[in-house]
Amino acid sequence: MSSLDLFKYALVLLLPAAFFARRYFQSSAPTIAPAPAASEEKPVKSIMQPARDDLLPPKDDPFTLAQLKEFDGSDPSKPIYVSIKGTVFDVSAKADVYGQGRSYNIFAGKDGSKGLGMSSLKEEHAIPDYSDLEESDRKVLDDWHGFFTKRYNIVGRVIDHPVASPATTDTVADPTPNL
Repeated sequence: MSSLDLFKYALVLLLPAAFFARRYFQSSAPTIAPAPAASEEKPVKSIMQPARDDLLPPKDDPFTLAQLKEFDGSDPSKPIYVSIKGTVFDVSAKADVYGQGRSYNIFAGKDGSKGLGMSSLKEEHAIPDYSDLEESDRKVLDDWHGFFTKRYNIVGRVIDHPVASPATTDTVADPTPNL
């Protein structure tokens, strides 16, 4: 056997052995996954949307609870109004949510403050008097009021709201009787 044949023979035996040895030692070492590129990361979307910047200045038109019923989404020629804590919001842009037969239509054309505070869609809870709500439910109601204030145009206030609050009136009735 010549030295060239010996070299070829050694090469044929050693190359596969080196390949398998490298694979064996490389697989036992911990591997670190490369960090994703900044362009591949998806931004986290907040469930709380920012305030709309196209809202009109708030109006202070007076509504009675009876007048508010006219704006329940049953007449397509009229806007849809929802009142929360006596503040009347125009939710017509979301007729797919507040219109006839839709999921939140229970609040259309009325002040359903108690139901919103309780997170309830029951007809008997969609009433304006929220005076008996627990503190935690009042916080939920305040959050709804804040959400609507940022998302919908304010078109007025309910003047015969059963609960006097800063959102509904600027005056406080005198508790002493007239003598």
